[in-house]
Formats: sequence, C-alpha cells, structure tokens
Amino acid sequence: MSAGTAPSVLGLDIGGTKLAAGVVDADGRVHSFLVVPTQGEQGPRAVLDRLFALGRKALAEAGAEPGGDVAAVGIGCGGPLDLDRGTLLAPPHLPGWRDVPVVAEAGAAFGLPAALDNDGAAAAAAEHCYGAGVGTRDMVYLTLSTGVGGGIVVDGEVRRGAGGNGAELGHVIVDRRGRPCRGCGGRGCLEAYVSGTSIAERAADELGTPGLTAADVAAAAAAGEPVAVRVWQETVAALASGLTSIVNVLEPELIVLGGGVTRSGEALIGPARAAVRAAAMTPAGRAVRVERAGLGDRVGVVGAAAVAQQRLVDGVPT
Repeated sequence: MSAGTAPSVLGLDIGGTKLAAGVVDADGRVHSFLVVPTQGEQGPRAVLDRLFALGRKALAEAGAEPGGDVAAVGIGCGGPLDLDRGTLLAPPHLPGWRDVPVVAEAGAAFGLPAALDNDGAAAAAAEHCYGAGVGTRDMVYLTLSTGVGGGIVVDGEVRRGAGGNGAELGHVIVDRRGRPCRGCGGRGCLEAYVSGTSIAERAADELGTPGLTAADVAAAAAAGEPVAVRVWQETVAALASGLTSIVNVLEPELIVLGGGVTRSGEALIGPARAAVRAAAMTPAGRAVRVERAGLGDRVGVVGAAAVAQQRLVDGVPT
C-alpha cells in the first residue's frame, strides 16, 4: 500500500458458514479479500486461530503492516454481543460459543486496537457509507444468509438499541404458528423462511434429497420444478410479509438486501418488491426502494472495517 495515505483497517467477518478477512481503506476500497469455511463446531479457539491467520494473510496480500498502513481491527459477528466488553455472548449461528472475548483476542493477535459490532449493523454502516445506501438518511439493511440479520439507519446514523443488540430483523414474526426458528427458538420468524438454511431444508424435506443449497432451489425453481417453485414462492411471500411490517414501522427510503440468498437477484427481489409496494401502507409502500446490496460478498468485511474506522481511527461515536 502507498505510503502517506490515510490508515486502513483490517476487517474480520465471523459468519455461520464462512470466515472472511480483508484490508479496507478509509474510502471503503478493499485491497485484499479472503474467505475460508468457519467450521464453528471446532470451537472458538480453533476458529479464531484460523481467522487471525486469515487476517495476517490478508495483510500480506495487501502489502500492509499493522501499526503502519493499518491502524485498527474491526470484527463483525451475529449477536447477541456485549459491545462494551467486546465479547460474543451466545451467537446462535455458533452453537456452544459463550462469552468469547474476541476484541481482546484480536488485539493481542495483531497488536492493534479492535472493535466489535453486530454483523448486520456493520453491514448497514458499510452500505450506507459506500454501497447502495449512499446519500440516504433512512434505510434498512437485511442479510439473507445462513441466518437473517439486519441493521437500521435513522437520520444518517446506525441504531443499535438500548443494549447494542437491536435490529434483529430476522426475528420479525411472519407466521406466529409457523416453522420453528433455529436462531431464537421461537416460531414463524422471517429467518425460519428466508435464510439459506431454511430454503434448503424445506426443499430437501419435501424432495427427500439431502445436501441441497438455497442456490440449488433457486435454480430448480427457475427451471419449473414444482416443489422448488412452491418453496421459492413461500420464501418470497415470507420476505414480502417481513419487509411490509418493517416499512410500516420505519418508513425507510431504501431497503437493501444482501447475503448469499440474494445472488438469485430479481428472481427473489423483484416479486418481493412488488408485493411490498402493494401491501405496505401508503405513501410509504409506494415510496420505498428495495435493492440488492452494492458491496456484494464483501459487505461483511467492509462493514467491520467501517465500524473500526469510525470508532478507533476517526474517533466518531457509533
């Protein structure tokens, strides 16, 4: 990286199926980006060791040095979190992880200050600063991935709730007697219908075909396979129901959808957008835009870096 430029940040993203790391500069440009499987069942110690090794490799690929080109480490992970202590309390997508002091671990591994945030809130910050939400004041971000997370921007600021664990938009109820939710243990959550895990499970249960992915279901639905079409239609309907409630409550200018499930593009987003416009209260329903994330698969890393850039480099409270 060039000498004399503003310091960059190492972004680390801890997902249910993948770990990602990258060096991100103050303008949101990604100078390296690496991904490996999470293998969360191995436990926190093994996973964090692999995450930090991935971070060191990302630094090397970017030609960056901790304390020189890179001033801080940002970490994004699904909640619940204790932001003040920098601790993962009990993320549902990482069963068995309890009270993991990830900020202290990262600080020791890289010799840099580190910051932790909910991955949905961090991604919302990234899309607002650098992606599809640039120029908006009020927007909502949802990530449709292994689970479903979210972030809310109100009057230009990310809102996290009283304890820092708000905006769990994946747990908006779309059917109070519906499917069990793996994430929270309740029933009928949005996550129980539109996460990649749920889409694959519902199709596999009906077809008796193990090992399916959400991408397989999307492709089969596009090809007209009846079970896949039915599962996909149910997914779109559940997404539209959840988004309609969000629009009615928050009246955002923009809803940004990210995560692996959105790789299906307009096959998912198009009918969901139309349903929201038809069902949400006016004028909010007619005014809201529903778009795919601008940062793609890198949104988690850019989001983690954006939070650390704001808190630790720029000194902006978040």
